[in-house]
Amino acid sequence: MRDAAPNCRFIEATQANIPQRIFDAEVFVGHAKVPVPWDQVVEKGKLKFIQSSAAGLDHCLAPSVISSEIVVCSASGLFANQVAEQTLALLFGLLRGIPIFYRQWQNREFVRRPTDDLYGKRVGIVGMGGNGRRLVKVLQPFGVSIRATDYFPDRKPEGLDELWDHNRLRELAEWSDILILTLPLNESTRGVVDKEILSAMPKGSYLINVARGACVRESDLCEVLAEGHLAGAGLDVTEIEPLPNDSPLWGFPNVLITPHVGAQAVLRTDDTTNLICENLRRYFSNESLFNIVDKSLGFPHPSVLFSERNA
Repeated sequence: MRDAAPNCRFIEATQANIPQRIFDAEVFVGHAKVPVPWDQVVEKGKLKFIQSSAAGLDHCLAPSVISSEIVVCSASGLFANQVAEQTLALLFGLLRGIPIFYRQWQNREFVRRPTDDLYGKRVGIVGMGGNGRRLVKVLQPFGVSIRATDYFPDRKPEGLDELWDHNRLRELAEWSDILILTLPLNESTRGVVDKEILSAMPKGSYLINVARGACVRESDLCEVLAEGHLAGAGLDVTEIEPLPNDSPLWGFPNVLITPHVGAQAVLRTDDTTNLICENLRRYFSNESLFNIVDKSLGFPHPSVLFSERNA
């Protein structure tokens, strides 16, 4: 990073002291997991550029930041391969009955039970950012039909059968045997997958959430699962993290839960640093930035994704 921005003074910050040290920074690199006084930071006027090390930006896109001239870049799409793999792990776990067979294995029971197929399924993807676009490539060879919704319906990737505007979510839910969430969290997507959307899905369908937990109304999901409408749900994210011990989600045998590990990667630090260094170099050279966020939407336009430059 010093090579990318040789004339800068770097200040190492911990989660505990970010709220204090950020007042001295022109550029903030990282992911604040603690409350930051964004209104005061904006008012001081020194901070000019936020390079997030995460795809989700709910940690920094406060209203005052959105209305300011602070440039924000995300890590969107950087770990699309890993998110796609996590999606497949959850999906195949549900389809092939892994939770049931795992419990049988614990009890040394060798009993054949019904399983389901991915082949021939109708897969709906909500969000065609880097993660959604990678999922299209990964799922295509499995002989599925794929439709998606997005804010930019004119950018249909190869392999996607149809790309609809984001306001056709209910229609996508009605069509989908499998509904995969890869959308960002903002005010318009918070709780967008509610009882209406979940009930619109065909009986016996599956929900996979590798986006943000708060995009789903968890109480509605529990209600629909209790009614037996869904065949199962695979959740890498939950509305509250860690998921409380008393959450009803723990009690459903057809729910797979992983602790928000979808973006974990062996080379995560290296890949993130590569993006950070490239954007630092570009920022101080007044060049266009990768993953620059449309703050009114809360995510970058697909055309500026770092992950797409050699795709």
